[in-house]
Amino acid sequence: MKPADVAINLGTPQGSPRTSSDFEEIHYPHHHTSAADNSPTGSLGWTTVPRREEELPLPHYMSEDTARRRVPRAPAAGDGSGTYVVHDEKQAAAYDAYDDGGKDVYAKMKASRGPVGSGRVRRPPPPPPTSIGEFIQQNSEHIAPIIYTLLSCWTRFHKIGKSNIVVWDEAHFGKFGSHYLKREFYFDVHPPLGKMLVGLAGLLSGYDGYFEFKSGEAYPENVPYTAMRVMLAMFGVAMVPLGWYTAVELGMSWRACHLVALMVLFDVAWLCISRFILLDSMLLFFTFTTVFCLSKFHNQQYQSFSFDWWAWLAMTGISIGCVTSVKWIGLFVTALVGLYTIEDLWEKFGDVKMPVRDQVRHWGARVGCLIVLPILVYMASFKLHFLILNHSGPGDAQMSSLFQANLEGNDFASNPLDIVFGSKVTLKNMGWGGGLLHSHVQTYPVGSNQQQVTCYHYKDDNNDWFITPPWHEGEVDPEGPLRYLKDKDVIRLRHAPTTRNLHSHPIPAPVTKLNHEVSCYGNLTIGDEHDYWVVEVVDDIKRGSKHKVDTIHSLTTRLRFRHQVLGCYLRAANAILPQWGFKQVEVSCDMENNPNDIHTYWNVESHVNDRLPRGNAKFYRSPFIRDFLHLNVAMMTSNNALIPDPDKEDILASSPSDWPFLRLGLRMCGWGDQQTKYYLLGTPIIWWASTASLFVSLCVLGVYLVRMQRRYTDMEPREWDHFIYVGKIAFFGWVLHYFPFMIMGRVTYVHHYLPTLYFSILMLAHLIDHFVFTTKRLSEKTKWIVFGVLSFSIVACFWWFKGFAFGMDGPIEEHWGLRWRKVSVIYNFFLYLITHYCFNSPGIFILS
Repeated sequence: MKPADVAINLGTPQGSPRTSSDFEEIHYPHHHTSAADNSPTGSLGWTTVPRREEELPLPHYMSEDTARRRVPRAPAAGDGSGTYVVHDEKQAAAYDAYDDGGKDVYAKMKASRGPVGSGRVRRPPPPPPTSIGEFIQQNSEHIAPIIYTLLSCWTRFHKIGKSNIVVWDEAHFGKFGSHYLKREFYFDVHPPLGKMLVGLAGLLSGYDGYFEFKSGEAYPENVPYTAMRVMLAMFGVAMVPLGWYTAVELGMSWRACHLVALMVLFDVAWLCISRFILLDSMLLFFTFTTVFCLSKFHNQQYQSFSFDWWAWLAMTGISIGCVTSVKWIGLFVTALVGLYTIEDLWEKFGDVKMPVRDQVRHWGARVGCLIVLPILVYMASFKLHFLILNHSGPGDAQMSSLFQANLEGNDFASNPLDIVFGSKVTLKNMGWGGGLLHSHVQTYPVGSNQQQVTCYHYKDDNNDWFITPPWHEGEVDPEGPLRYLKDKDVIRLRHAPTTRNLHSHPIPAPVTKLNHEVSCYGNLTIGDEHDYWVVEVVDDIKRGSKHKVDTIHSLTTRLRFRHQVLGCYLRAANAILPQWGFKQVEVSCDMENNPNDIHTYWNVESHVNDRLPRGNAKFYRSPFIRDFLHLNVAMMTSNNALIPDPDKEDILASSPSDWPFLRLGLRMCGWGDQQTKYYLLGTPIIWWASTASLFVSLCVLGVYLVRMQRRYTDMEPREWDHFIYVGKIAFFGWVLHYFPFMIMGRVTYVHHYLPTLYFSILMLAHLIDHFVFTTKRLSEKTKWIVFGVLSFSIVACFWWFKGFAFGMDGPIEEHWGLRWRKVSVIYNFFLYLITHYCFNSPGIFILS
């Protein structure tokens, strides 16, 4: 008997809507029933049933969803058909992120390739919505950050204009904003971008710029301080959605994203600092944007040199430029991006399959977007700063003489050009950040005890000096012929207010001990040969080398003054005198003849002589690069001078060791009974828990490394990469923002910790996400309970401390929970409940 025909198809079923380019498929047998064979079974015992598409032989313990492997391949470049094509192994590995997480019975644990799986899980884009409901469903992930943003608007704007006085550093930054509106040049230790935004807020609010912003003074009715505060508080509002989306890009679960958003929303310190005319909200905003852009760029690494890859790399560079243009603390988050980039390029350098051309492109992209672009943004802020502030103002003396000559309202450009004996001049040190040669009646408490000589950065009559000849030549005849000052001339510099002569002798300088002291000595009739200085021309900015300089000109000729007897050179190198010298710059006589030492260079700044014609303003030009470098060095010098005064206690200052543990806050205004009071202090549960998470993370890392060494497998490689990636961003971000303050000599306050806090919050959310929200050991009910307890604790703690940011009224004695370090929080909490509900007595817990 002839056996029945049996058709076996080992390929893809005919007519299947899917192709082999869509999914990796496991082939299986099919039996096609022929028209001639009406038997339900064949001779081989196979049941003939109607064909089902893509049917798999499933084990009895697995469902179809569990057994079927679905791995979409990489889309073809420029292919809009939806067909997926694998071009190479690297691209295929990148799209493994769409895998079903190991549900395939045949899938095996694979080694992770680079940073592809360490960030947010990539999903294929959804199809275009066909209805409003489908659009809302596809964008449901944005509903939560929108709600948090609205809540952030309420917290940042609620009672924002309650206090009508100048609060804390509004006295500084509000005044700087006024200078932009009046276009007057000023000097400050911070870069200009944030203060320009303050000025813009004033302009948009209708402020005219003529309020002095004196600390504690009430705002007049014509100053729209509330509108200015609201505009600057928008940066604080934006921090909340940025925190959410950064957590999303870091690959955290939705519960962890909620936790990050709640902590950013309800931290009282961030809230309080965002509600005034200050730079800190802008600094925090750009710190958040830098971390967000970095995480977005990290998640584009699977498609190098694509448009999105370039866009987020460039946005990271722009954000770096902005954060450093607000405050130099932004250099810390810049260092974090730098460490990430170094590690990333090192990993690519180890990829021997990557062509050298791609290696060079990666290096060039990083240099261009993360070094050149931020520098251009930073320099552009200063260029705009100089363009706006084109009028003479209180900060002129910090800049070079040529720069000042180009300011409107400054008379340096009309100075007589040629310097003669008998002229009254001011001498500007040409070192970066150099000041004006200055003296005052106070004497040195050490050394010679003669009259002090310093460098001073502000205009003052004590900066005036007369150029006079040596003693044996007599005084200048006011009616005699003019004697022009030239190279190698010997002169005396007589201090105009005190008539004493610039003098040096072999006595150590008070700070720079290897140099000789410079003082003022004698009077109009008393002096000696130690008053003699030899003028040495270096060059002329306008005319060129010294050989082309016949007479010395104001502003442009660079000079050195050599002591005729000692052979040393007059020098001011930003060494700061103690408090007895009013923290001004030390002037000494340097024994080392270094012709390239710019701190020994001087120029005549102002020049007064009625016998000479006025100069020509068109003769003077100041290059931008020189002005840019000069101002930045002056800022650095002044910033380094902000050191604690041992003779004066600063009750607002705190040390870095106080910050993570909330040992001390900052009183932002007066404590008067009729005054609204603000206190800068964080939400304890957030600060303490985030600080603890940093120590826990080190312990957890140590345990995991020990277990890995013993060949225990706690996580898949992709999960381990993600755990390490987020941990490195959070931990090194915290370290780079915190430990520099431990070695700084300048005075510090609790608000310096606010950018650092962000990274400890990310670490806290990351650990909770790792051990609670994404673990398979806990049930959904347990995760909900933990999430609910944490969320409630954050909100309740904020509600307890909200008076710090919203303002506290009445006598401070009525706020009974004042002893922060002496009475525990729990004790105060229960005491509050007893007094409030049993005795119906109001109370609030605050800090001293």
